[in-house]
Amino acid sequence: MPSTAHGAGRAGDPDPGPRLPSLHGDAASGVPVPVRVAAAWSWRLLVVVAAVGLFGYLLSTVAVVVIPVLIAGLLAGLLFPLVRWARSHRVPAGAAAGLTVLGLVGVVVGLLVLAGRQIVAGFAEVSGSAVTGVRQLLDRLEGTPFGWDVGTFDDWIGDVGLTVQDNSQAILDGAMSFGSTAGHVLTGVVILLFTLFFLLMDGERIWLFLVRLFPVPVRRAVNGAGRHGWTALVQYARAQGLVAALDAVGIGVGAALLGVPLALPIGILVFLGSFIPIVGAVVTGAVAVLVALVANGTTTALLMLGVVLLVQQLEGNVLQPLIMGKAVSVHPLAVFLAVATGAVLYGIVGALFAVPVVAFLNTVVRYLAGGEWRTDDEIDGEPFYHPWEIRRQVRRHGLTRQQLHARLQRFHRARAADRRRAAAARANEDAG
Repeated sequence: MPSTAHGAGRAGDPDPGPRLPSLHGDAASGVPVPVRVAAAWSWRLLVVVAAVGLFGYLLSTVAVVVIPVLIAGLLAGLLFPLVRWARSHRVPAGAAAGLTVLGLVGVVVGLLVLAGRQIVAGFAEVSGSAVTGVRQLLDRLEGTPFGWDVGTFDDWIGDVGLTVQDNSQAILDGAMSFGSTAGHVLTGVVILLFTLFFLLMDGERIWLFLVRLFPVPVRRAVNGAGRHGWTALVQYARAQGLVAALDAVGIGVGAALLGVPLALPIGILVFLGSFIPIVGAVVTGAVAVLVALVANGTTTALLMLGVVLLVQQLEGNVLQPLIMGKAVSVHPLAVFLAVATGAVLYGIVGALFAVPVVAFLNTVVRYLAGGEWRTDDEIDGEPFYHPWEIRRQVRRHGLTRQQLHARLQRFHRARAADRRRAAAARANEDAG
C-alpha cells in the first residue's frame, strides 16, 4: 500500500473546508479596543449586580431576623456609652447591658402608654370635630356645580357598607394576615432585645471572632475598615437621633401651643419618622397639619403648617450642616437617591436603612482605597477591658503575661485616643 507524505490528507478523509479564525487571534484583533474594554467591564458589572441581587434576595427571605439585628446594631451604637460608663464604675458587663436594655424597654413602653392615653382622651374631640368639619364642607359645596350634598355623602356611606358586606371574606383573610404580621413583629422584638443585649455585653469580642474568620493577610484591613465603618454608622445614628428629637420637640410644642389635640403622639410620630431622611419629615409634617385642620379649622392648620416649615427649614439649613455634616460626609443628592432606591426596593425598611448603609460603605471604601489600615494605630486585636475587669480575669482565668500585657496596652491606647478626640473637639470649638 502506498504511503502518504507527512501532512497530506488521507484518501478517505473528507475535505475539512475553511477553518474558523481563532477566538483570540484574528477575530479578537478585529474588535476595537474600546469595545473589548466595555465588554470586559460589562460582564464584570453584571456579575457584581447579580451577586448583590442574590444577596439582597437571600436577606429578604429572612427579613424577620435581619431587620431586628440591624436595628439592634444601631441601638447598640447609641447605648454603648452608657454601658461603658457603667463598666468604668465597676458594674459587670452583663449587668450593665441588662440594665441598659431594661431602661430602653421602660422608656419605650412609657412613651407608648402616655401616647395611648392621649389618643384615647383626644379621640372623641377629634372625631367630633372631624364630623363637624365634613358637614360644614358639604354645606359649602351644596349648590355648587359639583352637585355634592348631605344626601350624596349618606349614599357614599351606604355604598361603603355594602362593599364591606360583599367583601367580608377578603376582610377576614386580611385580619388573619394581620395576626400573622403581629406574630412576626413580636418575634422580631424578642430577637432585637436578645441581640442588643449581647452586642452591648460582648460586641467587640463578637467582632474580633468574625475578623479571625478571614485570611491572616487581610485581617488588619478588615478589622480597621469594620471599626471605621461602625464609627461612621454610630455617628450617623446619634446625629440623626438628635435631629429627630429636636424636630419632635419643635413640632410637638408648636402643636400644643396652638391647641392642637394629640400633640404628644404627633411629637412621637415626628421623632420616629425623622429617622427616614427627607420622606419622613414631609409625611409626619403633613399628618400634623391634617390633624390641626380636622380638629381646629383652617386658620390653625395654616399656623401649624408654618410651624412645620419653620422647623424643617431650621433642620435643613442649621441642624443638618452643623450636626450631620460632621458625622457623615454624604452629599444630599446621594442621600435622596439612596432613600428613593431603598424605598422602591424594600419599602419603609429600605428607606430607613438606605443612608446608614451608604455612610458605612462610603467610609469602608475610602478607608481601604486610601490604605489607611497600614498605618492605623487604633486597630486592636484585643477587646477593651477596664483595669478592674482585667484583674478579675487574671484571678478567674489565669491570663498569661502576654495576654495581660496586650489587654493593658489596649486600655491605655483607648484612653489616649479618647483624650486626643476630646482635645480635637475642644480645638474645633475654639476655632469655631
